Amino acid sequence: MKSATVSLVGRPSSGKSSLVNALCGGKVSIVTAVPQTTRNRVRGIMTEERGQLVFLDTPGFHLTEKKFNLRLQGVVKDSLGDSDLALYVVDVSRPEGEEERAVRALLAPHAARLVTALNKIDLVSDRGAAALAAARSAFPGAAAVAVSALTGEGREALLAALFAAAPEGEPMYPPEYYTDQEPGFRIAELVREQVILHTAEEIPHAVYVEIADLEMHDEGRELWARGFICVERESQKGIVIGRGGEKIRDIVKKAQAAANELFPYRVALDFRVRVRQRWRRDDNLLRKLIN
Repeated sequence: MKSATVSLVGRPSSGKSSLVNALCGGKVSIVTAVPQTTRNRVRGIMTEERGQLVFLDTPGFHLTEKKFNLRLQGVVKDSLGDSDLALYVVDVSRPEGEEERAVRALLAPHAARLVTALNKIDLVSDRGAAALAAARSAFPGAAAVAVSALTGEGREALLAALFAAAPEGEPMYPPEYYTDQEPGFRIAELVREQVILHTAEEIPHAVYVEIADLEMHDEGRELWARGFICVERESQKGIVIGRGGEKIRDIVKKAQAAANELFPYRVALDFRVRVRQRWRRDDNLLRKLIN
């Protein structure tokens, strides 16, 4: 029996969250086209006859000196230090650049316990030949597997490589688990996902979602969640609310529908928008939000 924690590391938008969802067979992480949608270490669990792999989805590793993004870098580094294996996720549809080289430098001390996933091979004709050559040059002894989180191609080969590298051990979670996220965190993430999908480029990184109340009603058959979508400026508040409140209603409606697909009970959401200026510079809040 094999058992391992596996940290996914890669550039923003390399497809880490989509790959975790594909490997675990359920919606573990929210997914959008906006870079650095993932802000926390999110656990996804895959259990089968060979054992159990606990995937740690992490923020995209981004070169920056901004306080907010430096905290995201810290999540990646801490996750690597806490995990048994490192899964290096490469977007083969994009040319290599300074950030890719920075990611490989970050992973170099962990080369003995590393597997490379060459993701998005469905988008290229050469199956990521250049990315494969670069990965083999950087990590000569590590397995490298061509995959597509979108189509599922390469999933079994990637799991085989991870189980081959995993140590022996007992499962950390019951076999029916595919994530250990608390309901409040999952609901907040679903709401944030819909905000990102419904708003322009100005909004995604300027928003966080705060859960104010969670109450179970109807003898455990309905969860009621109330909270706030927090932005930095009044102009952003207007964008999220939309004309006549149309956009915020649609955001909440679609987040509620997504929550009802995930949970074994009904979910009812009540969210309002409020302004919290310069929240990305608030160290106490960032410690609470990013971990």
